[in-house]
Amino acid sequence: AHPTQKPESLLHRVILASTEVGDVVLDPFFGSGTTGAVAKKLGRGFIGIEQDAEYVKIAEQRLAKVCQVAEDDLLSTPAKRAQPRIPFGWLVERGILQPGATLTDHRRRHKARVRADGTLISADFKGSIHQVGAFVQKALACNGWQFWHAEVKGKLVVIDVYRQKLRAELH
Repeated sequence: AHPTQKPESLLHRVILASTEVGDVVLDPFFGSGTTGAVAKKLGRGFIGIEQDAEYVKIAEQRLAKVCQVAEDDLLSTPAKRAQPRIPFGWLVERGILQPGATLTDHRRRHKARVRADGTLISADFKGSIHQVGAFVQKALACNGWQFWHAEVKGKLVVIDVYRQKLRAELH
């Protein structure tokens, strides 16, 4: 084993998070070619630099056996910020949630009601899903999409499910 060997799982996460299909990954200490193997699997190019001829042979043999995943859309994860923004009010406008509906956290400790304008109101505060979520928890910030749940047929459903549904309709 090469003295600076990295686990494929770590390189997989790093390459997936920091590159797109077709990008080139540079590894100036190529060793047995782990970086190149992962890059190739994920549809990235790679440049490997290695001074030891034995490791060059090992890397070449290893890379000859690696196949890229066939479908490009399986090779990247779009950044959350790149996804279309969905205002909470759209859930009300489209009838997914009705004005007056009660939302709760997953433990049913905090409650708020949906207003017709797409805001929430708790006993003491009104604002966005994020503002009210933060207020009821006495927190600085809150991801309201993950915090609030609607009751459907006796089960709690996180409202982010509805956001994902609307995003899917946009595509």
